[in-house]
Amino acid sequence: MNGSPTGTGPTAGTGLERLHHSATPVADQEVNRHFIEDLIGLPLTATWCEESVTTPGMTFCHTFYELDDGGALAFFQMSAPHDHEFLLGPTNRYNHVALRADTATLDAVHQRLVAAAYPHFIQDHGYVKSLYVTSPDGLELEIAVDPPNVEEIREKRMSDARSELARWLAGDHRTNNDWRPEHHSVIHYPAHRAAADA
Repeated sequence: MNGSPTGTGPTAGTGLERLHHSATPVADQEVNRHFIEDLIGLPLTATWCEESVTTPGMTFCHTFYELDDGGALAFFQMSAPHDHEFLLGPTNRYNHVALRADTATLDAVHQRLVAAAYPHFIQDHGYVKSLYVTSPDGLELEIAVDPPNVEEIREKRMSDARSELARWLAGDHRTNNDWRPEHHSVIHYPAHRAAADA
């Protein structure tokens, strides 16, 4: 639920137009390229080989994979292993990048991941249907499809965003997601992973 894709919605006029890029360290650019380009489907559009201006002697490779709107997912690999190690930290699924797509695109990504036997899962949150997958370097990536009634949902949440935040911060932690399916499920692929996670 990213708001208006045309920049004409209620939040237009901020001067902040779209994601330029996100940046994530990786251990192996080719392993990452296979995941991002071959499995997820984003094309490699730029590779920059540079030396750090803040850390003399540190050299790195910086790759960009472009989204349809011109934004990009970007990745760093340091040439020296000891330079790379300090960039890596613990990750979890709540720290993630979500890319908006349509159902056909989510299905295509899903089919490529299934064909590669690459672990991922799909969850219907009601206000968005999501495919979650973790890159070889720990980037948590979400492919997110808005439902047909996304504008209705967006208007409702915009109307009470501040009051709902205040309510939650005051200790009232009841859910307000009336759009989540009553029998929502998380479907893991490959299927055997669900048993391992239980």
